[in-house]
Amino acid sequence: MNKRKIMGDIFTYFGIACILVAVLFPILWVVMSAFKTRGQAQAIPPVWIFKPTFNNFISAFVKRDFGRLLVNSLVVSLSSTFLSVFLGSLAGYALARFPIKGRNSVLMWILSIRMFPPIAAIIPFFLLYKYLGLIDTRIGLIIAYTGFNLPFAVWIMRGFFLEVPRELDEAALIDGCSPWRVFTRIVIPLAAPGLVATAIFVMLFSWNEFMFALILCRSRSQTMPVGVMGFITHRGVLWGEIMAAASVIMVPMVAFTMFAQKYLVRGLTFGAVKR
Repeated sequence: MNKRKIMGDIFTYFGIACILVAVLFPILWVVMSAFKTRGQAQAIPPVWIFKPTFNNFISAFVKRDFGRLLVNSLVVSLSSTFLSVFLGSLAGYALARFPIKGRNSVLMWILSIRMFPPIAAIIPFFLLYKYLGLIDTRIGLIIAYTGFNLPFAVWIMRGFFLEVPRELDEAALIDGCSPWRVFTRIVIPLAAPGLVATAIFVMLFSWNEFMFALILCRSRSQTMPVGVMGFITHRGVLWGEIMAAASVIMVPMVAFTMFAQKYLVRGLTFGAVKR
């Protein structure tokens, strides 16, 4: 029995190691290539031992002003995440607690918005934004991202609020709390892990979005995923600059996820065990 257990553990750890290599190797390759020269980045077979250089970062962020695109991405993504989670929490709590007429229809309508293919809405968005003067503006991207992320936030947050016992709300109301104080002082702290998990997913959706940023932006509000295309020139692909930009694109999301990982784990398992 002990030998079987040992063999089972060996196969388990071997499988985990294989998965980690498959997941982490592309990230390692991108980061390594960011510190190589152009010749080293394109060398076959690959160069594993080399002297690091920061020329790719200087070329991308100083000569090509890629830092401005980083600021645009941060402003748009953080703003969209805040609005989506804030409005999604309010709507999710209302749909979870209050007797709204036609609630199931409202939920299906919200879900249908999320299921709607974004590419089918890009032309109406472009024409409307052109009429309103929102083309190539950060506020235009924030509105678009919030509109597509809000249904996801509503559905996820409603599920988390349903797991918070309704008796806590009733006890707080009896003690004299207003509905708003019940929501902010009782329900939100208990659903904080779900709130953080929702924020991380919404942030990922906004940070990596490409199509709307490509169509609705020109130069002033261009985001990083679109800006990377600028390294594909008529003279060739600037792999070093692309890898440098990709390395920086990964940093905010990795840092954000690492900072909130304990809440993320609790949020993903919130409500999995019924009491």
